[in-house]
Order: sequence, then structure tokens, then C-alpha cells
Amino acid sequence: MTIEQLREARQAQPFRPFTVCLADGRRIPVPHPEFLLALPGASRTFVVATTSETYKIIDLLLVTSLDFDGDGETRHREH
Repeated sequence: MTIEQLREARQAQPFRPFTVCLADGRRIPVPHPEFLLALPGASRTFVVATTSETYKIIDLLLVTSLDFDGDGETRHREH
């Protein structure tokens, strides 16, 4: 997984909700592009809002895939 792939998923038109899957088994949903922030100079970390008051800072090296749900099946974008 690269930061560019993450940015592409966030900027897709139309946006498709996805789940960030981590090596430790955690799954973090990104229901809207405003829930994810990858700063322009960032190469390894990004932020996902989990509620209006909480967020997670994630190291990109821990991401195993982005799961896109559509048409009843799960699609994976592997790194």
C-alpha cells in the first residue's frame, strides 16, 4: 500500500466508502472522504476520524488492504 493509493481512494469520483484493514486485524471504516486526512508531505502516516471527537493516527506500513464494498461482494486493494 502506498500513500498515493490511499489518496486515490479518498479522491475517487464518485467516492466509494472503504475500510482500512490493518495487520493486527483492526478494520477502520472510511464512510466519507472527510473522515480521512493524509497531509501533502506525509509519506507514511494518515489520520482517520472515527467519531466527531476521536481519531486514529495510522502508520501506512501497518495497512494490509483497502476493502471496497459494492454489489454484495468485498473487493481488496492489496499493497
